[in-house]
Amino acid sequence: MSDITKAIQLLCDEKNLSYEAVMETIETALAAAYRKDFGNKQQNIKVKFNPETADMQAWDIKTVVEDIDEEVLKTAQEEMADRREKARNENRELSEEETSDLPHFNPKTELMMAEAKKVNKKAKLGEILEIPLEIPGAFGRMAAQTAKQVIIQKVREAERNMVFGDFKGQEGQIIMGTIQRAEGRKVLVDLGKITGLLLGEQQIEREHYRPGARMKFYVTSVNMGPRGPEVLLSRSTGRLVEEIFKQEIPEIESGVVKIKGVARDAGYRSKVAVQTDDEAIDPVGACIGQRGSRINTIIEELGGEKIDIIEFNSDPASYISKALSPAKVSSVELNDAEKTADVQVTSDQFSLAIGRSGQNVRLASELTGWRINLKDLGGNQEISSDEVPAETETSEESLESKEE
Repeated sequence: MSDITKAIQLLCDEKNLSYEAVMETIETALAAAYRKDFGNKQQNIKVKFNPETADMQAWDIKTVVEDIDEEVLKTAQEEMADRREKARNENRELSEEETSDLPHFNPKTELMMAEAKKVNKKAKLGEILEIPLEIPGAFGRMAAQTAKQVIIQKVREAERNMVFGDFKGQEGQIIMGTIQRAEGRKVLVDLGKITGLLLGEQQIEREHYRPGARMKFYVTSVNMGPRGPEVLLSRSTGRLVEEIFKQEIPEIESGVVKIKGVARDAGYRSKVAVQTDDEAIDPVGACIGQRGSRINTIIEELGGEKIDIIEFNSDPASYISKALSPAKVSSVELNDAEKTADVQVTSDQFSLAIGRSGQNVRLASELTGWRINLKDLGGNQEISSDEVPAETETSEESLESKEE
């Protein structure tokens, strides 16, 4: 194994890159160096490098196209320039449709048939010709510097593409991260190979993101930006709750117990509806675990957020009644046409059914997909899930005492 091959392998191991990717980078750099010292801008250079012998070969790669008259081509180029200027004045880019009627010729990548015949008498339209190029001697200092810059740039691109591929596959999943620092309303999260971004609207209002703290995050999207991969994270989405349930509850991970819906007021309370077709399994009990072991772990992961686990029911009236837990419901009347439910509760359950700032009835409505109209059996009070007035707010302390 030559020293060059060893150096390439070392670079592959250090940067976690494939041997093929690094070789492609080196050959691209050598092509740039060749163009700098021996070639010209109209050449589409391809280089083959042998790391064992340090030998290289070079070709000019051209696609054979139809002959275009020089005057016709000149006229087309002038027309193209006029159309591009017009589009620029209109603050827009020239579209391909607007230039499709003009003859095109790219001297860097294309070769007209007449010239192609001089290279190969059997040349055909659309054929790709590899025209051998001579290598007069060693590269000069500037060409070597060009090659070095290309290698650095290409290795960085390869690293970015590999990181992008790794994290793109984690979209819609949970990932562990360490809080780095806050920049305004943004929080930077160390994910190992890259820094993730937790935007203000994806944060939980009462959570503190202290540097060094390790947390679970939901990966909302991974995109390739101008500076490399951009990983957007969330702590507030309901999908985070769903994915943590999958991680902590084997029956959900295996599919025996299914999550039918999640409604969340991030940092305060979530309602999770579960269902199973296995009569031997209690879906709610499976989520709670022995002495609350499973649900307590999930609550801890979510920073103390309360969680109501509800058994899904295909009967809307029963489902709505359970969704309003911990309040006890007296009756439910449905209006299928408007998808509204008139729910009656006793006076001592009315404020509990509403919840703090209308939270309980709002989440129950979101979970079931029904608009809920709460009515007090012992009085004249009536409140809708999407119109909860401020004066019905119940203090968190009094609500918790009633829940107990």
